[in-house]
Amino acid sequence: MFWNKAMETIGGEDLATLQLKRLKWTLHQTQKVDFYRRRFKEAGVRPEDIRRLDDVERLPFTYKRDLQKGYPFGFFAVPLNKVVRVHTTSGTTGKPTVVGYTRQDLENWSEMIARNIVMVGVGEGDVFQNAVNYGLFTGGLGFHYGAEKVGLTVIPSATGNTRRQIEMIEDFGVTAIHCTPSYALHIAEVAESMGRSLDSLSTGFFGAEPWSESMRRELESRLGVTAFDSYGLSEMYGPGVAFECQEQDGLHIWHDSYLVEIIDPKTGERLSPGERGELVITPLVKEAMPLVRYRTGDITMLMEDRCACGRGQKIARITGRSDDMLVIRGINVFPSQIEHVLMSLPEVGEQFMVYIDRVKHLDEMTIEVEMSRAAFSGELQDLARMQKKIAGELHNTLGLRTTVRLVEPGSLPRFEGKAKRVVDRRGGI
Repeated sequence: MFWNKAMETIGGEDLATLQLKRLKWTLHQTQKVDFYRRRFKEAGVRPEDIRRLDDVERLPFTYKRDLQKGYPFGFFAVPLNKVVRVHTTSGTTGKPTVVGYTRQDLENWSEMIARNIVMVGVGEGDVFQNAVNYGLFTGGLGFHYGAEKVGLTVIPSATGNTRRQIEMIEDFGVTAIHCTPSYALHIAEVAESMGRSLDSLSTGFFGAEPWSESMRRELESRLGVTAFDSYGLSEMYGPGVAFECQEQDGLHIWHDSYLVEIIDPKTGERLSPGERGELVITPLVKEAMPLVRYRTGDITMLMEDRCACGRGQKIARITGRSDDMLVIRGINVFPSQIEHVLMSLPEVGEQFMVYIDRVKHLDEMTIEVEMSRAAFSGELQDLARMQKKIAGELHNTLGLRTTVRLVEPGSLPRFEGKAKRVVDRRGGI
């Protein structure tokens, strides 16, 4: 199924021509922003110098810290009276990034969400529960307007009051749900404790945090849904930048709206399809806040194979972020790697926390893991066996010794939004 088949399947010379046309428009739009006028001059490049798509490598990167320094409206390319909505990031690493939207920006955004929804077989007649934060966070309103555009019956439940969320799923016959994967597992856990089966659910849209194939299997088994990965970031409107199709093998990024590069995060060198690196995006249709070569920090790769669904080139599942990568005794570790190991073990429950400490000048990683009730007999030898097995599996995957502490089911924090599973207590790291 297609929402906009012409744009979803465009490729070859037609796509290149469209991208170049939109790139040139975007570059001229950036010249309404002081930062880009100054940055282009420093780089010795003018918008008219970009005559081919490959010329984009001549342009400077844009970093999140640049956007933070432009707080609040320094990156807007239109007068404030043309900005009909503002969203911001959380600002947990400094000043929040402020993102503005014109009416056309909102139309573009909802169009991409509509493509994603229809692509996985959801449409009129489906009841959609949007269990993410509404407000300055882009996830809630982003999906909301796209779902309404398609014609879904939308329940703006937001987060929290999980028992009420479960009641709404049952009472309203919800067929599709959107939330973070960690909150979806929490919903499943609470539903099981209530003796509810959530039989009406058939489709789950999950994003805003990295998650693994192991978690996909867990979500599909526990909730009875087909689980699809959603990727987006506020700087590119919000959710909707890329999404899985029914093949569930990589995410289609909308190349008519985004020019995509994969680079080595250390050198900035462009990588080829099949090589994993940092995702860099130049949006091609943003009016209020055009960006050039934005360093997302997300680690992925362009996939080489053409998808059986007929849509454009995909990116692989996000494996982590270059800026949340943990360096433990010289070894690079992503929290998603830890999650993948834990979710594959029947002895482990759904929740875990990672603590990083520096002990006598050495980094130590401690992982608290909830036990699975079904796998624990109550015998101390079982507890020791479980700890040894989990630590061994983590060592095999990470190449790093870890301390594993098993805790009772239900004792670790639950998260309604993005899960914050890593506490780095080393100081200055």
